[in-house]
Amino acid sequence: MIENTTTGKKDLKYLKLLSRSFPNIATAGTEIINLEAILNLPKGTEHFLADLHGEHEAFQHVLRNASGTIKRKVKEIFNETLGTREQKELCTLIYYPQEKLELIKADISDNEELTDWYFITINRLVKVGRNVSSKYTRSKVNKALPEDFSYIIQELLHESAVDPNKQAYVDVIVRTIISTGCADDFIVAMCNLIQQLTIDLLHILGDVYDRGPSPHLIMDILCSYHNFDFQWGNHDILWMGAAAGNDCCIANAVRMALRYGNQSVLEDGYGINLLPLATLAMDRYGDDDCTQFWPKDCDNTDTQISSSLVAMMHKAITIIQFKLEAATIMRHPEFDMNDRLLLDKINEDYTKVNINGTDYELVDHNYPTVNFIAPFTLTADEEAVVAKLNASFTGSEKLRKHMKCLFRNGCIYSVVNGNLLFHASIPLNADGTLKDIDIQGEKYHGKALLDKVGAMIREAYFGATTEAQHEYALDYVWYLWCGKNSPAFDKEKMATFERYFVADKETHKEEKGYYYQLRDNEAICDMILDEFGVTGPFRHIINGHVPVKATKGENPVKGNGKLMVIDGGFSKAYQPQTGIAGYTLVYHSRGFQLVQHDPFTSKEQAVQEGKDIKSTLQLVEMTNRRMMVKDTDIGIDLQQQIKDLQNLLLAYRSGLLKEKAFRPLTNKR
Repeated sequence: MIENTTTGKKDLKYLKLLSRSFPNIATAGTEIINLEAILNLPKGTEHFLADLHGEHEAFQHVLRNASGTIKRKVKEIFNETLGTREQKELCTLIYYPQEKLELIKADISDNEELTDWYFITINRLVKVGRNVSSKYTRSKVNKALPEDFSYIIQELLHESAVDPNKQAYVDVIVRTIISTGCADDFIVAMCNLIQQLTIDLLHILGDVYDRGPSPHLIMDILCSYHNFDFQWGNHDILWMGAAAGNDCCIANAVRMALRYGNQSVLEDGYGINLLPLATLAMDRYGDDDCTQFWPKDCDNTDTQISSSLVAMMHKAITIIQFKLEAATIMRHPEFDMNDRLLLDKINEDYTKVNINGTDYELVDHNYPTVNFIAPFTLTADEEAVVAKLNASFTGSEKLRKHMKCLFRNGCIYSVVNGNLLFHASIPLNADGTLKDIDIQGEKYHGKALLDKVGAMIREAYFGATTEAQHEYALDYVWYLWCGKNSPAFDKEKMATFERYFVADKETHKEEKGYYYQLRDNEAICDMILDEFGVTGPFRHIINGHVPVKATKGENPVKGNGKLMVIDGGFSKAYQPQTGIAGYTLVYHSRGFQLVQHDPFTSKEQAVQEGKDIKSTLQLVEMTNRRMMVKDTDIGIDLQQQIKDLQNLLLAYRSGLLKEKAFRPLTNKR
């Protein structure tokens, strides 16, 4: 019985609140039975992706095929009855139902033949649907069902045509779907349901933005996805800073888009007005061939006319960026980034630059907007461009929507089901101890550092208690993009100036922090996991940020299996270095599977030829018993709920609380 103490009174107050939802023994007991049953279902499948970098089509395909999970399930179900070609056709239909239906209907002119195809295909999809829904409660499956076909799908998923008493019933349902002209819509609904139920939780480990052509389309998908979380990467933080109005972040975001010829992301994706920048570029760089600034991978002549203007704009915004960053660096000596002040190290005839005491030849000698006397001062027309870009970024409704989605579903790190997720790094000293990072006069390391960083990113976007703190947070968001002690970056420098202007490639190197050198040490991984309170026999660190160079034999599994790196090169710009198109990770009830992907060709080939991404499966860690919901974070919460409900039962039975008739909750008091 609950004692009449302060603690007991608090417990009784909580039980009174709980009794509003469960007003008697019957309702509380039923909920306990329900929760106990859920605890003994297999855990849902988790899907981990990192460093998408705007590659919308590849991302969408990997999401639709669940890194090959759907293909494996189709093979398990139909391996004895369907050939490889038929399995491939069924998988393609599940991935791209609308597009595949159009192709199939164009090839089948006979109505009777089409009716037979519909009947066979719907029954096959129902079998796959039963398989992927089997690890969920009926209630959870019902919530995922499309409203138009909810009742019909429920009947088909929970009634078996193998039962002779139900065979005619199921057949009539399917034939009626076809005869009423609803087959196409039903197939689309079933395929979408299979995709959704195959993956219970999606983890994005940072860097949706930059390099690739369509980060805004990836964000559109994520913002409507049924269940995901997001660990912010430095490229995402850059755009968050830009949306918050940090001019350095804005200049970097524009520069990156122009560098890869992705100005449509800015103009069409987010409505950013580039006309003022284009006007400045033509005026000041019109007679400059801007050789170093032509968009990457721009080979065909049809695009080279417009690319010349893009190159001028690219150079113009790059110089603006260096000037804006210089002001921030000089405003914050604690950032320790004076080595990034290089415009003032260029000699008088613009042929050499002095970097750390050594003179290097410049490959570009034309700097019409750089005043030798005051190299970091913006010209009047540059100031006007910055102001207009700022207004465009902070005023973009689409960008604001996507940023709110990142804040609502994201953070700098997460601990989920025994896995520590973050994008890049935990700053370390050379001896493997956690590195103290000074932020506004206070030192932070490990978990406290990431907590502080996450809070500052939110302050930069949503505002802080004082204007001074807000301004500092805004500047610090830019530091997180490229600062040497940023846990989202953790490299000695971002060698942007050198890569554009210095021929000597030794200056282009970006020395990584000690985390990257020490993360293959199991003891270091265990120390970091302990720091974040990650417990359990199967605990891991999962991150991305630095591409895994598979062609050079680098292993994405490190620290004796304690750490997995899943950035293998989604971005096409990285694929020549990595030799692959990325790693993804699948964590189901049997354990971890790491999937290595070959480059994605195109959606058209996937639909028309059934050409899937070629994926190589690695079994990273398999458990000797199936993991159940009770082994997960949700399971821990459910077990606490069961204890609370058991206390509620005790309160009813002891007379501390009186039972009431059950009435469904309404909005009325």
